[in-house]
Order: sequence, then structure tokens, then C-alpha cells
Amino acid sequence: MKTTIYFIRHAESPFIFGQERERPLSEKGKESAEILVSSLNKIKFDAVFSSPYKRAIQTLDGLIEPSKIIIEEGLKERAIKGQYKLSQNEIDLELRKSFENIDFCLEGGESVREAQNRSLPIILDILGNPKFENVAIGTHGNIMTCLLNYFDSSLGYDFWKSTEKPDIYQLTFDGYHLVALEKKRFLY
Repeated sequence: MKTTIYFIRHAESPFIFGQERERPLSEKGKESAEILVSSLNKIKFDAVFSSPYKRAIQTLDGLIEPSKIIIEEGLKERAIKGQYKLSQNEIDLELRKSFENIDFCLEGGESVREAQNRSLPIILDILGNPKFENVAIGTHGNIMTCLLNYFDSSLGYDFWKSTEKPDIYQLTFDGYHLVALEKKRFLY
């Protein structure tokens, strides 16, 4: 059984320390999300799932009726660290280390393996459901990379660093096996 999953990374959202769940899209993010959604309007989605974070849900606006979006706590962004500050350089070094050793994490954070363990059952349920041919998932860069890393261990820090806000990755599965991954291009 073939299943296509479109991972849709949220559009631009201003970083607000400690407000991961509530952060909305910026005005630029709203505009680029509209363009992203219109680029997908020819696809009939059998289901649309999303992280519970506002910016992920807002990015899907117009893709499907909001009440039909299936919110999954397991799709929330990966916690990199606890409630303490690090420079972006320090965070990048630790993220690279976490994809080299998927059991490594900073204090208060979540390892790649832990993130996979909480989110992977959702993906496996999608892949096992014969009603789902085309599914969209509103997501975040790091949790998406953790999931993709499960299916292809070469996808790690460098892949994460190359993703954009917003972004679309089309994954084609044959049963539970990833057979193709393509970054979808759209103009924003």
C-alpha cells in the first residue's frame, strides 16, 4: 500500500523564550503560509494532522476546515533543553551531537530517540491505515528531522539546518518503507 505524507514545516514565527505553544505566525509567516497552502490545493488530503503548537496549526489554515485538523500532542516540537538560555552557536553544537548520538540530550531536553518514541506511533498508525493515501502533517523542523531520521539515518543535523520556514517535504511510503523523499518547491 502506497501512502504519501506531506510534512509541512510551519512558517516564520517570532521566537519568544518560554512560549513554544502560543507563538503565532508573523505577518510574513501568514503570507508565506497562504502561498504554501495554495500550492497544495490540487491534492485531496484524506487526513490532516498537526502539532498542538499555534504556529503549526496556523500554517495549515485553508488546507482543510480547522475543525477537521487532528491535533496530536506527540507531534509537538522536540524540547532541546530546559528553561535556561544558550547561545545559538551552543545550541547548534548540541543539536549536531544529538543526531550523531540519538540518545544524547541536554538537561531538560529530549533525545532524538525519545522524540521518535513519542511521535513515531502516530506515523506508523497513518501508514497502517488503508484509508490514508495522502496525509498532511503540520510540523516543526526538529521533530520532523527526528522522524525522518528513523526512516533514513543519514537525515540529521545538516538536513535540519537546510530546512526553511515554511517548507514542504513529500514522503512516499510503500507499506512502512520510505521509498522517496522530495522537497516540494513553491514560490513565497
